Amino acid sequence: MRARTIVAIAIAVAIVLLLLVRATPLRSALEGAELAGVAAAIRLRFPDVPQTSTDELAAWLADGSRAAPQLLDVRAADEYAVSHLQGAVRVDPDASAAEVLARIDPHRPIVAYCSVGYRSSVLVQRLRDAGFTKAANLEGSIFAWANEGRPLESAAGAVSVVHPYDATYGRLLDETRRAW
Repeated sequence: MRARTIVAIAIAVAIVLLLLVRATPLRSALEGAELAGVAAAIRLRFPDVPQTSTDELAAWLADGSRAAPQLLDVRAADEYAVSHLQGAVRVDPDASAAEVLARIDPHRPIVAYCSVGYRSSVLVQRLRDAGFTKAANLEGSIFAWANEGRPLESAAGAVSVVHPYDATYGRLLDETRRAW
């Protein structure tokens, strides 16, 4: 009986979280949340968007026998200016699939990221709806990448901080990694 109660509570929490994510662009679900929980909520909200872990992306980028993916940074210009993944190209979060597809190599896969994965999942879904199926979201996005101490750059060179988007989302970023 006890195990059934725990399962029922877990299902109820998942349903409430899903409803919150569907009702708002994730902000309500962030109160007291951790990045792993936000990533799980994003997977629920975007079940058709493939996810790539930071470990998988790091291994892919380090593998000289495979062509590197095209990295798309789906954040505002001021966020990108603070830091981004090496070689990433910034695309506007509101860019249409046609605008993005006009800027990329159609033969190479894409890994998109933003702060936590919501805006990049929206873009990947847009690309997949337009028929481009070689796109995935970086799970946990740049916050997870930075929290793990992985390399970042800006126009000035190597950096270790990230634009925290705002104070609410910034709580998901290790305080030593916040640009402000």
